[in-house]
Amino acid sequence: MLAKRIIPCLDVRNGKVVKGVNFEGIRDVGDPVECAKEYNKQGADEIVFYDITASFEGRGVFLDVVRETAKKVFVPLTVGGGIKTVDDIRETLRAGADKVSVNSQAVKNPQLIKDGADIFGSQCICVGIDAKKIADHKWTVYINGGRVDMNIDLIDWVHQIEQLGAGEICLNSIDADGTKNGFDIEMLKAVCDNCNIPVIASGGAGKIDDFSEVFEKTGATAALAASLFHFKELTVQEVKSYCRNKGVTVR
Repeated sequence: MLAKRIIPCLDVRNGKVVKGVNFEGIRDVGDPVECAKEYNKQGADEIVFYDITASFEGRGVFLDVVRETAKKVFVPLTVGGGIKTVDDIRETLRAGADKVSVNSQAVKNPQLIKDGADIFGSQCICVGIDAKKIADHKWTVYINGGRVDMNIDLIDWVHQIEQLGAGEICLNSIDADGTKNGFDIEMLKAVCDNCNIPVIASGGAGKIDDFSEVFEKTGATAALAASLFHFKELTVQEVKSYCRNKGVTVR
């Protein structure tokens, strides 16, 4: 069995790490490079950077932050937000990212997933999904930081992503995001049961046992959190130790 990964996520806006609840009430957390260095020290398996307003504001990815971080951090770096073209993927990888995460643009232009996977390899392409429940066992896909409902069935989209060659999915529950009520187990289980590529659980981590629960109850291969780590309620080491004690194999 693959060892599970613990991944801090840094949402970046205007050069600062920020955090909100259900994509609202944003507040500053700190400098992205300094935050990333701290998580590197704590033993994070990967670090994810999202430029949370790039797609909404229609601008490119923040490569200066990526370059600076890549010089100082030695764990894999995934970068998302504002990646619209194969050239954007190339420039982001060249700046020091190990993977790119495409979300809104992937929905608008699914060919970007296939082209990215064909040129750079599936392992470089993570597709981020923001989804919200609309009925029992039914979810719809949103874009632009949870602002626009695309009326696309989540499971249909997951199947398409896999067929296009993506190497990984980062699944964020809009209902759970920032609430600290735990990961969206029902949605994660549905997606993990319907695809054969790794799925990162995102949105809702609020206490240490949320991490072991998501690994015990779903096929998620990684768990991502922001607030818990940013506000020093937990460290990456504490989460890993707890998971090990619960019998979960972590890196």
